Amino acid sequence: MPATATLDHLVVLAPSLASGVAWAEATLGVTPGPGGEHPLMGTHNRLLRLGNGSDQSTTQQGAAYLEIIAIKPAATPTLQPPERRWFDMDDPALRERVAQHGPQLVHWVARVPDLTAALLAWRELGIDRGEARAASRPTPGGLLQWQISLRPDGQRLFDGCLPTLIEWGPHHPTATMADSGLTLQSLTLQHPQATLLLAACQAIGLDEVLITDGPARLSAQLSTPGGPLTLHS
Repeated sequence: MPATATLDHLVVLAPSLASGVAWAEATLGVTPGPGGEHPLMGTHNRLLRLGNGSDQSTTQQGAAYLEIIAIKPAATPTLQPPERRWFDMDDPALRERVAQHGPQLVHWVARVPDLTAALLAWRELGIDRGEARAASRPTPGGLLQWQISLRPDGQRLFDGCLPTLIEWGPHHPTATMADSGLTLQSLTLQHPQATLLLAACQAIGLDEVLITDGPARLSAQLSTPGGPLTLHS
């Protein structure tokens, strides 16, 4: 089994970054911190550090975060057609849902120490999470670099319940994030293919999420400055 994976971040898709910031202020009670741009995808984001109620949340490599992401107007991705943006961001049905109902939790990303080994473990289960792809974005503190599992079709798989996998370079974005006042209490994955989803998580040593059988849905339980809150996909 590859070394233990861990939850890296939650993905909230917004019709625009401005609407995502407004959603965070109204729903979470906090203003997102700075993020950056992703030239590969033509997207940009804002970020919020998530505590987890343990000592792990205080370490640079142990912290998780919430990403609010949107397509950047007028940006031209460097992807080569017919490749599509990550997280199903080019899927017409998902884009329409977000346009009608506003920013919402759509996916999550798990951090692994060896992306190649993790992808191989999933292929042995018949799951094609894609290939390792190098990505980066500039920050005031320097260039953030990572490898991420991407499929040419941009699909999330398992209706967003199967995580995208990421292997960070020497720096993690939470290292420079201020405390947001948000704490992630738990993440629950509900899916009709719960047995295979559980096997996939076990194959990469990921044991910090709850997996149940039922209609596809992600549920993130948070503590916020205004009290407990659950985000659903």
